[in-house]
Amino acid sequence: MPAHVERAELPGIGVRHDIVTDGGRRLSVLNLRDGGRELALADEDDPDRASETIALTDDEATALSEVLGGSILTQLAGLSDQAAGLAIEQIPLRADSPFVGHPLGDTRARTRTRCSIVAIVREADILPAPGPADLLRSGDTIVAVGTRDGLDHLVRIIAGS
Repeated sequence: MPAHVERAELPGIGVRHDIVTDGGRRLSVLNLRDGGRELALADEDDPDRASETIALTDDEATALSEVLGGSILTQLAGLSDQAAGLAIEQIPLRADSPFVGHPLGDTRARTRTRCSIVAIVREADILPAPGPADLLRSGDTIVAVGTRDGLDHLVRIIAGS
């Protein structure tokens, strides 16, 4: 099962994405409003404090993501940094989503939210530009591009709320 990614808006700072490893360590990726990126490893005794932080240049972030298999996502992230009002969201498809086992077209994402689903990440594979007939599976991560409001609406739709 893929790791759960938590997203937190940091007012005035940017966005933090957290992953808790199987070993219980919290790894954070910070996308700063000024365009910078940082990796942070939480202190084992205080998960709200970083024990170590590493600033990454754009080239370093791209190289790291390619090593980890997410080059398409990094390219999209770079695009959202350049286009005002455009955001990217990675939406985990939980087992209780009403769309598990259904084709992507059943979400009617574009019609209902004006967001585009640009990829589906399934285990170690990326399905770029999925079509409406592509079936969604529990554990998939849907990668969508749109406005912040539209993406928030899409997250609620995918969750069935």
